[in-house]
Amino acid sequence: APKGYVPGLGRGAAGFVTRSDVGPASRPTAAGADGDDPSAAAASSVGGSGSRASELRAAKLAMQKMQRAQQEQQQNAFGQAPAGYVPGAGRGATSYGGDGSVPTGPVPTGARPPDAGGGAPGMEGSLFSGKDDQFDDDDDEADRIYDAIDERMNSKRRKDNNGNNSTGGGSSSAIGDQFRELKQKLASVTEDEWSAIPDVGDYSLRHKQKRREDVFTPLTDSLLESRSMANADATAGGQNTMAGTVQVLDGVATSTAGYRTNLSGLAEARSTVMTMSLDKMSDSVSGQTVIDPKGYLTSLSNTKIASAAEVGDVNKARLLLKSVRDTNPKHGPGWIAAARVEEAAGKTAHARKLIMEGCEICPDNEDVWLEAARLHPQDQAKTVLAAAARRMPTSVKVYLRAADLENHDYAKKAVLRKALEANPNSVTLWKAAIDLEDASDAKVLLAVAVEKVPHSVEMWLALARLETYDNARKVLNQARKHLPTERAVWIAAAKLEESQNHGDMVDMIVDKAVRSLDKHDAVVARAQWLKEAEAAEAAGAPLTSAAIVKCTVGRGVDDEDRQRTWADDANGALSRNAVATARAILAHSLAAFPTKRSLWLQAVDLERKQGSASSLDEVLAAASERLPRTEIFWLVRAKEKWLAGEVDKSRSILTEAFKANPDSEPVWLAAVKLEWETGEIERARVLLTRARERAPTARIYMKSALLERECQQYKVALELLEEGLKKYPTFAKMYMMGGQICSEDLTKDRINLDRARKFYQRGLQNCPNSIVLWCLASQLEERVSEYGAGSVNAGVTKARSLLELARLKNAKNPDLWLEAIRLERRAGNEKLAVSLMARALQECPTSGLLLAENISTSPRVEQKSKSADAIKRRPDDPRVIAAVAALFAGERKHDKARKWFERAVKLDSDVGDSWAKWYAFELDVGKKEAQENVKQRCIAVEPKHGELWCRVSKAMLNRRKSSSEHLEAAAQSILEKQQKLN
Repeated sequence: APKGYVPGLGRGAAGFVTRSDVGPASRPTAAGADGDDPSAAAASSVGGSGSRASELRAAKLAMQKMQRAQQEQQQNAFGQAPAGYVPGAGRGATSYGGDGSVPTGPVPTGARPPDAGGGAPGMEGSLFSGKDDQFDDDDDEADRIYDAIDERMNSKRRKDNNGNNSTGGGSSSAIGDQFRELKQKLASVTEDEWSAIPDVGDYSLRHKQKRREDVFTPLTDSLLESRSMANADATAGGQNTMAGTVQVLDGVATSTAGYRTNLSGLAEARSTVMTMSLDKMSDSVSGQTVIDPKGYLTSLSNTKIASAAEVGDVNKARLLLKSVRDTNPKHGPGWIAAARVEEAAGKTAHARKLIMEGCEICPDNEDVWLEAARLHPQDQAKTVLAAAARRMPTSVKVYLRAADLENHDYAKKAVLRKALEANPNSVTLWKAAIDLEDASDAKVLLAVAVEKVPHSVEMWLALARLETYDNARKVLNQARKHLPTERAVWIAAAKLEESQNHGDMVDMIVDKAVRSLDKHDAVVARAQWLKEAEAAEAAGAPLTSAAIVKCTVGRGVDDEDRQRTWADDANGALSRNAVATARAILAHSLAAFPTKRSLWLQAVDLERKQGSASSLDEVLAAASERLPRTEIFWLVRAKEKWLAGEVDKSRSILTEAFKANPDSEPVWLAAVKLEWETGEIERARVLLTRARERAPTARIYMKSALLERECQQYKVALELLEEGLKKYPTFAKMYMMGGQICSEDLTKDRINLDRARKFYQRGLQNCPNSIVLWCLASQLEERVSEYGAGSVNAGVTKARSLLELARLKNAKNPDLWLEAIRLERRAGNEKLAVSLMARALQECPTSGLLLAENISTSPRVEQKSKSADAIKRRPDDPRVIAAVAALFAGERKHDKARKWFERAVKLDSDVGDSWAKWYAFELDVGKKEAQENVKQRCIAVEPKHGELWCRVSKAMLNRRKSSSEHLEAAAQSILEKQQKLN
């Protein structure tokens, strides 16, 4: 840029001062503002003003002056024009007027006035062209106003160190410039002057608030008292200086009023006192003590330290109770409460004083006297009670409390006899006195007691129990006269007769009691009589219980509700372990309804669980006699005799059953089973032949074929099956048996394979819904390689197609899905088995069979999640629960496994697989007692269902075995499978 260049000056810009305190805008130095540089002069004049309006005006004037100078310079570029020179005359221009006006003649093209300055048309002259004195009075007034405003603002922003505030003054300066001289003077400040500079004060609001006075917390009385006692004790061991007013707390000294308290000294004093206490309780032998450490620690833990809140509560309670005593001084509970408050506060002496004052003010309140006796020692308590007895001779509680304070029986007897003299009609005193006597003296006292208190049933009954039979009858007769509405006297008389084996008298007495009570309007509900019957049974009087039931069980029951009501009564009594009462209720019910099968079954069940073999046989005989056409009673009776070893008696019972039910299939089969199990095969065969002639059924043909199969007469068995299938073509079990005989019992060749296939094919045609038949057919096709009729893969393929056809005809059947899954696993197609399991669970999502299989066959890492999902879907399925229990057993969580096995058998005790898994678990990890417990429980319930259980129990080799042997075989099968997997 050229020397003296000011940016924006050609556009009318002027220098200005910013509102930040950083000083004026930069400007050129004065050296550049000489006469030869008009731009520099203009810039210098602009920068010298202190007002924006004056600067603007000066800028305009300077600009005009500069433009005129430029025009003159341009005009004089070729020197002074000669005289008479007319610009443009040579180009044909005419001359201008002498006065400088515009010429009248035409102007040649391209010519212009001399002062045009070469500007564009319409832009002749400068922006600020005009004369110097073109500003009027309004402009001057505006300039003055702007100058005043600017001066006002400048005076607020600057700090004039010289105190000069004149309007023509200098420009604003930066803050650093204002303090430059002061900073320079800091170099001459000495170190002492620098140290004497005061600190800056804190003038925040917190120092303007009113200061609180210091709060001093006084020491507690207990601390001052303990400290004074420690100072007085020469054995305290610490420094006990009382002089001064300093309290030492962990090295910090604080002023207190009058004491020098050292808490470390208190700790030493406490240790010394404890040592002295232990020394007092120690033996003379060194190193030994008679202190019970546990008891000592317990006493320390029971020590209660009252807090300030508790002390405040005690004081409040004192004030309240004092108000109560002052308001109503004759109110005994107020005195008792006040004494107990003092006792709780540890001021026993004050409590005793208060309660004795209460005795004086409330001398007729026995509770106050008893409380006073409780608060005082034993000797003083006796004195207090003696005064109470003199004041209130009829108070039974006072005498009883006085008797309890005595340590010897003779003293207690003396107190009670004294009490009986004052209160001869008190039953409580008579009971207490009689309890202290032996049998002979008690009899004498009871004789007097029943005279003094004839309304006491307990006295009459106690006297009757102590007397002989004849005297007891007399006593009870007298009691009946004095208490005609008391049923306990009549029941006691019935028990007395029963104890003498006078059974006929029991019914008569109870019947007379019921009529007598009705006569005297003594209302006794039926439920109360039944409770009395149960109480009599519990007391060892079953005949009395039965007599009560017989006479009262029908009271208040409608005829149409009798059977249901009595059945419920029997079940309720049995649930309360009142067997004799339940038996009596059922006997009465059967007498009223002799042909009700449900009542007889309930009675049989009762005798089987609670009765003896003879009582069960009696009930079954009565039931068979009443209901001869009901086979169940004949069969149960015959089975019970057979189990008891009385085979001939069992045969005779079945013979009678044949007479009553000649065409009954259950009776024929029971007779066959009896001969079969006892080894009489020929008898069984004859019976089956007669049964096929007289009462032919599908089961009889099946049993006939089964008998021949067990005797290895396979040809005869197949002939019987063919004969039976001609009559009963839809009985699936005969097809199953025929296929099993051909495939398992006969020689494994192609001929027998084809015969077995034909049996299964015929069965599937006639019984397409038999799931077991489909499974047996698929298993036969899977094993065709064993018969030399094809490869293993071909057999698996044929079995797979059979199961697919079975699922089409029997949709949503979990057994078929499970068989297909196991087929693939046996064939080694694990991925296909997993896929089938997923499809099966989609079709049968709540099948416990599939869920249990999914748990047991999943990888170990997935078994927990599968178990949780299975339990969520079927929480009450015993197979799922047993699978979860087996999972816990595999993880060695034995307690959890036992709980889940217990839950499984409780859900369904008839599933033998749960029992087998539990027994196998106990054989593996349990003790002998646990194993025997599981086995006995399984034998008791005799399970009949379950996949593994049926496979074991129905095998031909195991048909004659018991439930115990079946359990052993199933458990061994499970253990062998686990060993193979491990």
